[in-house]
Amino acid sequence: MALSQTFDNTMPTTLLDLLSNTLVLRQTAPYLPVSAIYALAATSKSFHNIVHQSPEVFRYLDLSTVKSAVAHYIPLDSGGISWRAERMDESLTEDEFYSGPLRGIFSKLSRRNLLRNVHTLVLDGLSVPVDLVREIIAEDRFNVRILSIREVKNLNERKLMQVLRYAVRPTRPEGTPKLKGLYIFGPREPIPTEHTPKKKKKPPPKATQGITSSKGAQIGAEWNYRSLEALNTALTRTEDKWYQSSGHMFSKRPSLEWAETIKACEGIIFFDAVLCRGPRHDAQTAYINEGPSTGTYHPFSYLNPAIATVALGPAGCSSCHSAPEGISVFGQSPAARFPLLSPPPLHSASLRAAQMPVTTDGSAPPPLIVRCEYCLRGRWCERCHKWWDETCYAGSAIASRTALQQVEYLEETNGALDVRHVKEIKIGVKRDCFGCGHTCAECKEVFIRKCRQCRNEYCMADNDASSSTTCDWCNYTARRTVEPY
Repeated sequence: MALSQTFDNTMPTTLLDLLSNTLVLRQTAPYLPVSAIYALAATSKSFHNIVHQSPEVFRYLDLSTVKSAVAHYIPLDSGGISWRAERMDESLTEDEFYSGPLRGIFSKLSRRNLLRNVHTLVLDGLSVPVDLVREIIAEDRFNVRILSIREVKNLNERKLMQVLRYAVRPTRPEGTPKLKGLYIFGPREPIPTEHTPKKKKKPPPKATQGITSSKGAQIGAEWNYRSLEALNTALTRTEDKWYQSSGHMFSKRPSLEWAETIKACEGIIFFDAVLCRGPRHDAQTAYINEGPSTGTYHPFSYLNPAIATVALGPAGCSSCHSAPEGISVFGQSPAARFPLLSPPPLHSASLRAAQMPVTTDGSAPPPLIVRCEYCLRGRWCERCHKWWDETCYAGSAIASRTALQQVEYLEETNGALDVRHVKEIKIGVKRDCFGCGHTCAECKEVFIRKCRQCRNEYCMADNDASSSTTCDWCNYTARRTVEPY
C-alpha cells in the first residue's frame, strides 16, 4: 500500500491535469486556434468532455482564421454564373446567401450548447452581412459582449447604423443590448503566414538613382522609422497608437453618419473610435477671444459631431501643453472618451480590459488627446505631429501674416517689439510638399532644400532621385527632353 502511494505521488503532471484546472484552461484556450481545439477534443473522451463541457474554452472565439468560415462566392452582379450553378430556394435572400458559412458554424455551436459561452467574437475579414450582425446583437442565443467586424465583406453600413440605433432606443427592454463593444473602424491584425522567398526586383537604371535610392539610405530610413517607433513608445510608455503622436488612425475617414450613430450609442455601446471633443463641436464653447483688451467674442462656425481620426500624443499643444476641451485620463474621465484598443482582449470581455492601455513600466496610463481633421486645419504638422490649439494659434491672426504685418499687429496689441522677436514666432503649417502634407517651419528647414542649379525648392524625403544640393530633375544625368503630347 505504501509503495503504491509513493508511486502515485511521483507521477508527472499530464496535460489533462493542467487543462482540468479552470484557471489554466481559461488562460490557455484563447491562444489556441479553433482547429487545434477540435483536434485536442478528438484525442480522447477526457479531452472531449473538457472542450465541450467547460464554458471557458469558447469564451474567446476567433473565426477569422477558420477556412470553413470564408465565403468563396463571386458577387451576384458579375453575371450570375456562380449563382445559377447552385441549388437553392428562390426565397433565399442575398444576406442569407453570403452569411451561409458563418450560420453553419453558429448552428453547430448552438446544437452543442457552446454558442452561449462565446463572449468575445472576432469575424475580421469574413463575409458578415448586416442581418447576421442584427442576430448577434438582438437574439437571446448569443451572449456576445465584444464583437470585431473589421474589414468584413458584404456589410451594408447604413443598415448597420439603423440596427445599432434601434438596439439603443429609449424603449428597449431592460438589460439589452448585451453587446458592449464593437470593433469596426480600425485595421485588423495581420494574419501570420509562412515565409515565402520573394523574387528580387531589378534595380532601376543608375541614371535615375539619387542619394535616397542607395542601399545605405534605404537601410538608414528603415532604422529611422524603427527609432521613431521606439522613441514614441518610450515617451508615452505604451505601445497603443491612440496614446502616441501617431497622426492619422484610419486609412478611410468615417462618415458623419457614423458620428451621429456613436453619439446615439454613447454610454451603451462603445467603439474602436471616439468623437472629437474640440471647442467647435460644442455650441456653448464655440467662440474665441479676439483680444485681451477688447474682450469681444466672435463665434466659430459650429461643426456637427465628428469622429476623432488624429492621435496627437500626451504632450498637448506645442505652446501651452494642454487642450481647451480638457485632457482625458483613463480611470478619471468618463469611459465614453476612450476608444477600444486593438487587439480585442483575450481573457476578459469587459470594457475596462478593452479600453485600458498597457504601459511598458507598469505606471499610470498617459493622457489621451485626439481630434478630427477639421479641428486641426492649419494648426497640425503631419510630419512631426506638432499642433497648436485655438487660443495659442489666435485664429491664425499671426501665422497667416507677413513679417511687417506681424509687427503692426503686435504693436496694436502688445506694444512695439523688435523684429527679431517676430521672426521667432513660427505658429501654423503650410503645404510646401504635396507628398508630405502640411508641415511646420521646423520641418521645412530640415527637409525642404533649394536647388543650386534651377533655384527651385524641393523635398528631400519625397523626391527619391534628389540629393542634398540638387533636385531630382537636375540630378538626372541623362539628356533632358520633353516629348510632345
